[in-house]
Amino acid sequence: MPEKKDKKKGKKGHKQLDTSILKRFLKTYESHCAESQSLASPTITQALKKSIQNGRRYVKVLLTSPEKLSEDSRPVYLKPLLMTIRDVRYMAGTDLGVWGIPLSNEDVASLAILLELSGRTSYPFSRLDLINCRIDTWSMERLGRAIRCSQLTSLSLDYNEFQDDGIQGLVQCLEANKRLVSLSLCYCNLGPESGAVLGKVLAETAISELYLNGNHLQCSGAVDLITTIAEHCKALATEELPEVPTSLAHQFLEAYDNVGVHTAISEQPANMGRREDVAKKTTVRRKSKRKGSKKKSKRLVVPGPWVSKLHLADNGIDAMGKEGKIGVLEFSQLLSCLIRCSKQLSELNIDNNCLGEMAANDILEALADRNKAKLPRLKINVTAQIPSDTFKAISTNSGKLKLSKKKKKRK
Repeated sequence: MPEKKDKKKGKKGHKQLDTSILKRFLKTYESHCAESQSLASPTITQALKKSIQNGRRYVKVLLTSPEKLSEDSRPVYLKPLLMTIRDVRYMAGTDLGVWGIPLSNEDVASLAILLELSGRTSYPFSRLDLINCRIDTWSMERLGRAIRCSQLTSLSLDYNEFQDDGIQGLVQCLEANKRLVSLSLCYCNLGPESGAVLGKVLAETAISELYLNGNHLQCSGAVDLITTIAEHCKALATEELPEVPTSLAHQFLEAYDNVGVHTAISEQPANMGRREDVAKKTTVRRKSKRKGSKKKSKRLVVPGPWVSKLHLADNGIDAMGKEGKIGVLEFSQLLSCLIRCSKQLSELNIDNNCLGEMAANDILEALADRNKAKLPRLKINVTAQIPSDTFKAISTNSGKLKLSKKKKKRK
């Protein structure tokens, strides 16, 4: 008996899974590739073979093309992969990525049908990466309709240059979104007009992580992007100012008490009513926690004007635009308000934007105020093209932001 138990365990003591479905996945995928005259993606075949060998789950499905292709070699297509997932009814995948594979409107429509939940098999993909796939405006709108009724919580469309027109179709389908949390649109050739559109997304949907590196928002687009969330954070901070502990009526009663006059009301504590309210709220919260603990399903994110991760590196936010220095200062004041007041903000990347000395000082002061208020420490990246003392002070008053490796841009 001990020998049988050892065979079922892997190198690290984990139980090995039944790999029959993975073997069927690999065989079916290679068969569909041959029928479609498509080259089998090396990342898929290698990952499947490794999972079969180690007895591990295959959760991250990544479709790529070999780096070096001869003139006679066949291209890699998305269609065989989608057909395989349907035929095998593969339900273990959580991440689906397509890197550097041009997608037609038909490909995107087939992918959208796979992601949609209504009336079909529910494939549990929660993350979708379509990197450098030459997606056009029609595909963006079709993808947006699918996201609205899918299980996706993260979407990355980096290096697809659909410009401002393409973002409109996606955003219209994200109205009242309560599931998608992370959106990455780096190097998509977005201009200042997209600032207001994406600002509405941050204000009215569940998206709280926005990555926009390498676009052309400039000062006007960046201001439109953060105005609503900055004003909302400032309003919340104003509402949370400490209340006066003693009411005016009890101040008079205390004065009577000092001269020896006692009343029935003076014997009651000044904050008795407020304590009762707090007790009621605490009881309700405890009950709701107990009820929620029984459910294992993930709760949908409440939409609202707030952001936790904002990446705006290399967006032309400087004094070279039409707004000049005034536009930079307007952006820095809004950003400082966000830094100073937002409890949710955890990451901020504004590297490769020549903000200037005055804007850098505004950010430094905001960081100091944030630390004095004992808000969560903010991880921030700023350009080194500011006075060295200010740059060092900003680094001292903030956390270090670790950036993932940039994906190669399409040649």
